[in-house]
This record gives sequence, C-alpha cells and structure tokens, in this order.
Amino acid sequence: MQKHIYGISPERMQENLDLSKFFRILTTSEDIYNKVYVSTVQAYNYPFTGFQWHPEKNAFEWGFSGVPHSEDAILVTQHVANFFVSEARKSLNRPPARKVLDNLIYNYSPIYCGKDGRGYDEVYIFT
Repeated sequence: MQKHIYGISPERMQENLDLSKFFRILTTSEDIYNKVYVSTVQAYNYPFTGFQWHPEKNAFEWGFSGVPHSEDAILVTQHVANFFVSEARKSLNRPPARKVLDNLIYNYSPIYCGKDGRGYDEVYIFT
C-alpha cells in the first residue's frame, strides 16, 4: 500500500552528504505521481531504521481494500516486527518492572473505527 505524496528522491538524498553518510537506502517506492522516493533507510552506525510505508497494515488493517493481505505481505509485517524486537533487545535500558506494567498497551482499550473509512481500523486515544 502506498499513500504517500511527499518524500525525498534517492538522488537528492545522495547529494546531501549529512544524510548519505548517516543513512543507507534500503528500499525505494513510487508515489501516486510515479516519482521515486526513499521508503526505507537504515543508519550505518546506529540502531535506527526509518520507514515511509506501513509494515503493520498488512496484518492489522482490513478496512481499506488497497492494503495487501497475501501470505507474503503478512510475512513482511512479521519480519519487520521481529526485526524491531531484535533491535530493542540490544538496548541496555531496563526500566523498573512496575513502570513497564503501568505503560503496557494492555492498559488501554482500542476504539474500532474501520467502518469510518479513515485508513485505521483501530486507534488508541491517550489522555
């Protein structure tokens, strides 16, 4: 699924020495005007990956027909999730158990809005 309008072209990114020395381009995509933009980057020396696409939608968003739900699409979602968890495990940050429990997503209730056609099936509202 591709719904982005703004992005940086690979050429423009390579011309910017600060960006090109910091990030490697992993993927590109075409926008709705068929212009190629950088859609995934990864830092050379830091555990940072940037996405300008939605790896989570394949497995969790069913209200929009443009989202692929094939087996391969679901595998992409799972792979990205596993990668994120693997990267997070490298962190030495260990908050107290109580703080972790207090901040788990399970403490909040999602609101279903898939029928509204807004592009998100569930949202969390934090107040």
